[in-house]
Amino acid sequence: MKKIIFLLFVFPLVSFAQSVKGTFSPAEDYTYAFLYRATPESATYVNKGQLDSLGNFEIQLDSSVTAGIYKIVYAIPPEENNFDFIYDGEETVAFNFSQENGVNFTESDENKLWNSYLKSMDMVNQTISNYYTQDNADQKGFEAIFKTLKDTQTGYEELAEGKLVSNFIKANKPYIPSEYEALSTYSKHLKAHYLSEVDFSDYLLQSSSFLIDRVTAYVFNMVENPSNTTYKSHVDDVANAISEDDSIIKTSLLQLLWQRFVALENHEMANYITDNYLLELANKTKNLVLRDMVISFKNTSIGSKAPNFDITLNDEKTSLQQLEGAENYLLIFWSSNCSHCLEELPKVRDMVADKPNLKVVAFGLEEDDDNWKKEIKNYPSFIHKIGLNKWDNPTVKTYGISATPMYFLLDASKIIIAKPYDFEDLEVILKGL
Repeated sequence: MKKIIFLLFVFPLVSFAQSVKGTFSPAEDYTYAFLYRATPESATYVNKGQLDSLGNFEIQLDSSVTAGIYKIVYAIPPEENNFDFIYDGEETVAFNFSQENGVNFTESDENKLWNSYLKSMDMVNQTISNYYTQDNADQKGFEAIFKTLKDTQTGYEELAEGKLVSNFIKANKPYIPSEYEALSTYSKHLKAHYLSEVDFSDYLLQSSSFLIDRVTAYVFNMVENPSNTTYKSHVDDVANAISEDDSIIKTSLLQLLWQRFVALENHEMANYITDNYLLELANKTKNLVLRDMVISFKNTSIGSKAPNFDITLNDEKTSLQQLEGAENYLLIFWSSNCSHCLEELPKVRDMVADKPNLKVVAFGLEEDDDNWKKEIKNYPSFIHKIGLNKWDNPTVKTYGISATPMYFLLDASKIIIAKPYDFEDLEVILKGL
């Protein structure tokens, strides 16, 4: 899984004077380093370097590589295995990397300063944590700790003056109380301050992972065991912290939160973001793909009424919502040209044979009805519906079908009660009926 390495990078105006180089260990786990430039919208490929037997590589940088944010993606999948760094157009950037210890920059004042700053702030924050853990009310001790915090922040801001890293250090400025505060008060102010120093319109911050890390930490880590009520408040805080003029980055960050809640199968929160922010932003930014994605997810969320469609049953016209006589309905989107479907449908037929209170509704995604008519003869107990134009069929789009077979389990009122990921998942669910 680690045989590919990507690099995202940006460089300056000096022709062939600078380079990006590094050492990966253990060397046998890696083969190439791919260099990309990171922007708020995407990552652009620059070049690649092959690692030698010791895990070393070097990529020379010409004048086309300008200052900015770059990413090193060191394993597959690249979106989960990468780190940012700064290129100022003047410095060679060098580092050591291992999975265990992460990245350590050995050349580049910009990146060494950022790493040093983070380590220093971590040490002070640990001291603050220890102070409150001991239920300490020593005011002089309190003042000394937060003077150290203030001096550390101020010192690094001065060191970063005129550098690109200054944007990050200022955005990360912590809350510093002016007088003694008990833990509850300090925690309240810390949370209120967490996003206040962040300039969401800053191009460098947008190009890096800083905003993503900041926002996700605020929403998911600010409160222990948060409820959906807390989550909603945090999402609102994030949305309110970003100007309406920054609709593109606002859309991107809220979509990321939406995706996190979808992955957590928290449909209530995903749909909250859709209803209150994301759908409007998708329309504003003319992001039709995002608009259709969030709508189809909402349409088919657990707890939602399954979108209706017409059905002809026993030569009479009816619809999904009008079906009666079962406690549950299994809706299957399939195709007569889909090998996985033709493998799984016979298993479904056998599995539901002894479940008289379950009816199967099979929706065929087809270009024409030739194969479909032949295949449905194998499933006389199923209720069949053909959807011509296949992926462009309106019902298919409404349900957000992107692959077949896809399953939805409905109750008697056609409320979606389960969305089995695959046949094995379906088998477990049906055994529980």
